[in-house]
Amino acid sequence: MSEVRMPFAELVALLTRIFLGQGLPERTAQVLATNCATCQRDGGFSHGVFRIPAYVSTLQSGWGNPQALPVIEDDGGTLIRVDAQGGFAQVALDEARPLLRARVEAQGVAVLAIRNSQHFSALWPDVEPFAEEGLVALSVVNSMAVVVPPGGKTPVFGTNPMAFACPRAGQAPYVWDQASSALAHGDVQIAAREGHRLAPGTGVDAEGRPTDDPGAILNGGALLPFGGHKGASIAMTIEILSAAFTGGAFSTEVDWSQHPGAKIPLTGQFLLVADPDRGGDLGFAQRVAALSDTVRDAGQDRLPGDRRQRLRAESAAKGVPLSQADLDMLNGYL
Repeated sequence: MSEVRMPFAELVALLTRIFLGQGLPERTAQVLATNCATCQRDGGFSHGVFRIPAYVSTLQSGWGNPQALPVIEDDGGTLIRVDAQGGFAQVALDEARPLLRARVEAQGVAVLAIRNSQHFSALWPDVEPFAEEGLVALSVVNSMAVVVPPGGKTPVFGTNPMAFACPRAGQAPYVWDQASSALAHGDVQIAAREGHRLAPGTGVDAEGRPTDDPGAILNGGALLPFGGHKGASIAMTIEILSAAFTGGAFSTEVDWSQHPGAKIPLTGQFLLVADPDRGGDLGFAQRVAALSDTVRDAGQDRLPGDRRQRLRAESAAKGVPLSQADLDMLNGYL
């Protein structure tokens, strides 16, 4: 498959034009374009330009309220609530970020609870910027019900990703992002498109039988949580934080049956941000760096985020990688 390279700013501009062409406001288009291009730049291909057809399909379906501007609800305390009003979580976070930072500076910790928000991008772009500023950030988001509990046949949980980021002295921030399911839903879609089988323990078919066929998982089947009951406990905790705590929808409550073509769940997001140096400099970033070195010395040759940093540098030098098919697809929306 032929590969083309495009400067990051040029890709952002191209994606912005696509979103504007779908009727989104300038700010929303810019936020989504930057987010999508960032995923593509850093090797998160299942959340990069691969997602554009689903964005367009969702926007054309009438699902949610993608043009809505978020409403911040703040009483001056540690908790900041945001009603995305059917719009995108990334836009809600962008709107609330200055207040969130100010609250962390004043109090040392703050929580952002977003509800009625659409989100199906990677989660690490939401938390990494805080780590670059010396802060610790943890976020979770739920999605549509595509994961069965252990022993179950009916999907209850979303893939329910979680992401964590913190500063690390002399090194890039320590950042990880992972689903609580055995595999991200986007990766299952890519496997189906490319004709790949999946690892055992990834999912079940419509009858609840184990399968390594991505098509069977996507067509009436479901994913499994990673680690059995342990992953299910994490998935349920994420449902509680993302939906019950924020006031958003549980994954089982996502009903887009009246909106054919909708692909982006309308649920909620929980984000905790804290200043590790609040109350005294305990050498947090230095200790994280030392621990990272200890893990490498123990034999782990790649820590979370290492590949992302390498591909980011490569994209900066050569341009963001796209297949010719990707580029043709994008140009088809102009």
